[in-house]
Amino acid sequence: MEMEMEKKRGHVLAVTFPSQGHITPIHQFCKRLYQKSFKTTLTLTTSIFNTIHIDPSSPVSIARISDGYDNSGFSSGGSVLDFLQNFKTFGSKSVADIIRKHQTSDDPITCIVYDSFLPWALDLAREFGLPAAAFFTHSCSVNYINYLFYKNQGSLKLPIQDLTFLELQDLPTFVTPDVSHLAYSEMVLQQFTNFDKADFILVNTFQELDLHEEMLLSKVCPVLTIGPTVPSMYLDQQIKSDNDYDLNLFDSKEAALCTTWLNTKPQGSVVYIAFGSMAQMSSVQMKELASAVTNFSFMWVVGASEEENLPLGFLETLDKDKGLVLKWSPQLQVLSNRAIGCFMTHCGWNSTIEALTLGVPMVFMPQWMDQPMNAKYIQDVWKVGVRVKAEKESGIAKREEIEFSIGSDGRREE
Repeated sequence: MEMEMEKKRGHVLAVTFPSQGHITPIHQFCKRLYQKSFKTTLTLTTSIFNTIHIDPSSPVSIARISDGYDNSGFSSGGSVLDFLQNFKTFGSKSVADIIRKHQTSDDPITCIVYDSFLPWALDLAREFGLPAAAFFTHSCSVNYINYLFYKNQGSLKLPIQDLTFLELQDLPTFVTPDVSHLAYSEMVLQQFTNFDKADFILVNTFQELDLHEEMLLSKVCPVLTIGPTVPSMYLDQQIKSDNDYDLNLFDSKEAALCTTWLNTKPQGSVVYIAFGSMAQMSSVQMKELASAVTNFSFMWVVGASEEENLPLGFLETLDKDKGLVLKWSPQLQVLSNRAIGCFMTHCGWNSTIEALTLGVPMVFMPQWMDQPMNAKYIQDVWKVGVRVKAEKESGIAKREEIEFSIGSDGRREE
């Protein structure tokens, strides 16, 4: 009986884009496929493979591919467009080699799931006669707006039909006229060059959250919502060993300190602050934020590149019993701790999904990309958070506004 199941099981090859925010969701999806008796293989670029922390007990197999920058990855790619072009050239060859390698094995590749930033993977799948699904890491609403921008050749007319409540400031930064975003805008738009030819579009959201927007996107191509892609322990507990993200580009010896410190705090008393690995705040904004949060118990994740923007002497004079500053934290473990009262976030989609899953109210300061639109939905559609108001001219959120927002966020009750 077991051998019969082995013969019937398909083999899914998941082709990832080399960043933590893209690798994690698709890897979690692979775990779910494995639970449903599919063999799963996840590709990682060589530079990511050499730096990531891999759990050897994971049921998902790992295969290395090249993006043309095996030593240092994306950072050495010159421009975004150069990186994407080289990834297409080297990556398509690497993925083709993996498919050929398995053709004569007991588990040939039967389907490809690919990150939407890599549309060439669909063309490759067709060359081998394989079905393929694009994996989108943003919400249905953001994907739909980006698609409209692509369809209309780089323009959008407001109000948007069927989403008339959206204003210009709510849209993803890639669809607003800003020269600094042009390269990234191109990366977002090229997702849609052939996506209507994919067998399915997989979106990291859940139907109840994005129902109307899913219906709009489904008019273009078949959509499946497969989220939230958080470990099973925080959802249905169907995968007993799935209690954490076990592929991490970031690690810290301070991680164990988080739980120990939080366990000494009263329920709902701590403000957790984390703005993601790509967010960059000015020293002026960091000063306002630091001044505001010292009036609360807080845990703040400040990356090494951001430390220099902290106020002079802030770390040295900080009361360690009241506030904890770390370079990295195990975010799911932190958010699920009873001591956390609210989550101060940039509204990145993965962070948003985690907070929604764990029922943590959000106070948010969106920066760029999809974050302004996520913020609109969090406050005005789902009503699970409060946006910190920034000054119109400077764009700086002042200490008083931050304090007010934290105080009025509807933090979890004790």
